Amino acid sequence: MMGHMRVLTITEQSNTRSGSQLLLMTMCLAVLLVQVDTSVVNLATRAIGEALDAGVMGLQWVLDAYNVAYAAMLLTGGLLADLYGRRRLFLYGTAVFTGGSLLCAAAPNVGVLIAARAVAGVGAALLLPASLAIIRVAWTDEQSRNRALGVWAACNGLAVVVGPTAGGALVDLFGWRSVFLIAVPLGLVAFGCALRIVVESRDPAGRQFDAPGQIWGAVTLVGVALAGIELARDLALRAVALLAATIAFLLFLHTERRHSSAALVPLDLFSRRRLVGVLAATAAMTFGMYGVLFLVPLSWQASGMLPAGGAGLGLLPMAVVFFGLSNYSGRLAERVGARTMIGGGTAMIGMGLYLIALTHGGAPISLAEAGLVVTGIGMGLNTGPLFGVAVAAVPAARSGNAASLINVARMIGATWGVAVLGSAFALASSGASGLRIAMALGGTVQLIGAGVAWRALRR
Repeated sequence: MMGHMRVLTITEQSNTRSGSQLLLMTMCLAVLLVQVDTSVVNLATRAIGEALDAGVMGLQWVLDAYNVAYAAMLLTGGLLADLYGRRRLFLYGTAVFTGGSLLCAAAPNVGVLIAARAVAGVGAALLLPASLAIIRVAWTDEQSRNRALGVWAACNGLAVVVGPTAGGALVDLFGWRSVFLIAVPLGLVAFGCALRIVVESRDPAGRQFDAPGQIWGAVTLVGVALAGIELARDLALRAVALLAATIAFLLFLHTERRHSSAALVPLDLFSRRRLVGVLAATAAMTFGMYGVLFLVPLSWQASGMLPAGGAGLGLLPMAVVFFGLSNYSGRLAERVGARTMIGGGTAMIGMGLYLIALTHGGAPISLAEAGLVVTGIGMGLNTGPLFGVAVAAVPAARSGNAASLINVARMIGATWGVAVLGSAFALASSGASGLRIAMALGGTVQLIGAGVAWRALRR
């Protein structure tokens, strides 16, 4: 067992400005590695369905196997980063994710593809909390940290720019398997940079690995996700999944109370109102965002309105706005406050989804694009401040916990967004009325999340 290691600041890691820039660039590569893989798959779903004979539900699992595995392992990923080293977990996660992407590219059928997506999700769960925790402990000044987090969050927008555009082109030119191979060079670069640049830090602070907490937490998250995915298909399976999730959640709470400060998720963190508020807003945001990324390109392609490459280009205005605003979200938050950015940004995402709901299966494209742009503005405003408030709401020693919790909220929202909105779309025969119902439902969830965040973040 390694001994306690002092948390290192950015000054100790490098005495030069270039050192901090290289560190931030490496952490941003982690976001690109995870998010590009997610966004390119959305453009390949139709091609995967045709090649592997998979319906809408099967395609939901291609997306959600990754999300479920990611969510189930995030809590452990954050704790292990704090216990055994943030750099170490970053490297392990990068290696697992890259290997999982290679398995996806070689999958002979949809079952193997779903399993390989789950492997990639485990790698993401180790990688992403470590990257966010490294930023938290490296940038000790709140203003500098918020700016670093704004750049880090902007890479979500850059991934949405690169992913759909590159994904659509790759599908058209080389087939769906090529979209998974795009993660490999990113993974190799991120691994090499981290090995050379990132200085190890950890803070066990009397904690230890909480195996029972991990098991019950994972069962809870898998049960909740499974219930959402089976919402419109199998009532009995949905009931069993919800029952299992409820029992596992009660056992999880019992375990965490007993372990107190050594728990996988110390329950006293949820007494922090600001943390709870941003978790709710994060889940609402990804509920709508991932629903849009799944259903709008699928509708465009299914109706014959656009090919895969054209659908990727159709998402580009949203992605460009998201990326551009995220770069300045830290500075904007300093001027108008995180509460306005988070609450207002989440509400704008809802407005964007309502605009898409006014279209007829994504037509006219001009109206759909207006909705996507408004959605991108909302995402750009709130993503950076969400992460900034989450990691600032806890001590630096708990940065891994905070990083895990906000990413759990992201993935629960994403999983339920794809599952619930996808089910609403399928129930309406996957046509124009299905997209209208799904987008209206997603917009309503955004407004609820905005209201919760606005109330929780009041001073």
